[in-house]
Amino acid sequence: MTDNLTLIRESFTLVRDSGEKLTAHFYATLFLHNPEVRAFFPPAMDIQRDRLFQALAGAVRMLDRPEELTSFLRQLGRDHRKYGVQSAHYDAVGSALLATLSKFAGDAWTEAHESAWAQAYGQIASAMSGAAEEEAGRTPASWLAEVVGHEMRTPDVAVLTLRPDAPFPYRAGQYTTVETARWPRVWRPYSIANAPRRDGLLTLHVRAVPAGWVSNALVHHTRVGDVLRLGPGRGSMVLPEHPARRVLCVAGGTGLAPIKALVEDMISRHRPLTLHLFTGARRESDLYDLPGLRQLSAVFPRLLLVPVVSEEIGYPGVLGRLPEVVPAQGQWGEHEVFVSGPDDMVMSMVERLQRLGVPGERLHYELNTTPEALDITTGLLDSPVAPPRRFPGAV
Repeated sequence: MTDNLTLIRESFTLVRDSGEKLTAHFYATLFLHNPEVRAFFPPAMDIQRDRLFQALAGAVRMLDRPEELTSFLRQLGRDHRKYGVQSAHYDAVGSALLATLSKFAGDAWTEAHESAWAQAYGQIASAMSGAAEEEAGRTPASWLAEVVGHEMRTPDVAVLTLRPDAPFPYRAGQYTTVETARWPRVWRPYSIANAPRRDGLLTLHVRAVPAGWVSNALVHHTRVGDVLRLGPGRGSMVLPEHPARRVLCVAGGTGLAPIKALVEDMISRHRPLTLHLFTGARRESDLYDLPGLRQLSAVFPRLLLVPVVSEEIGYPGVLGRLPEVVPAQGQWGEHEVFVSGPDDMVMSMVERLQRLGVPGERLHYELNTTPEALDITTGLLDSPVAPPRRFPGAV
């Protein structure tokens, strides 16, 4: 495999500077010879082309981590069921990929390069399609969910309540992917903001962001009675089997969603000795879910809620940035820690807590963006690449 890795990486250096042209040629080749697969993709392909090249780069980087790669690919294959991907589609993608790489590598492309890429892609396709086939028949590929609640909390944040058309299995802290009728075949992930409930309802916290097709549709154009499509519950920021009895949760912005689900789960099932929850925003008006959090604190007095505001001079509560405020508020070395929010906040928070002695196995976090993703069949990126605590963007 070492020789194949060398050949793959060597040949990829020959084409990596042709990103836009390479991906345009790939899709043209794929659609020309397999027009039926065009239906899997969104109408606008501009962003799609960038994602394919990122996926290729991710594939090249991960090929020397076979166990990690296989685990990821199997999950990715299960996720692809919602697109309607069949085994024959993997063959079509593989043929278009090899033809494109050969064209852009030019005279430097050899039979050895062709063989190495074919073998690697065959392993990728086998892992993905095999996992999809194993899961078929056990769970739906996707769910339809009626919007039964839509509440604007700020001018750009909405809380949606959904009723799936069938039982939706997931764990507190996980996310689902969402497709709206306004943007068919465009999926975006959102954390589920409540622990599993007997009535089966799901809550999402959605912030509309600039150029965010799905987020703007959900916040500004979705109404009660509309129907969304959901992908399976995914994600690894969940409670470990034996969590520490003392817990610290840190949430920035709508990163509160998975944290709130975890807090509900802990209150109902684990009842920790202490549960500190720091929730931060730029201004007091951006703390969009304080009433709900205060209700949880009233139910569970050991929940210590600390709202934090970073940019509002005169705010009567705690003022500052979460990565500076939280370390100064306690000794966290023996706590189970969950962190969610903007990437820069999360990484700063994690680094500071590590320096203060929180063991890595007790630090659970998610990132909203990933620089790489390995989805080279449809290019629709909604699953994270390792490390497993990463979480894809939600726009």
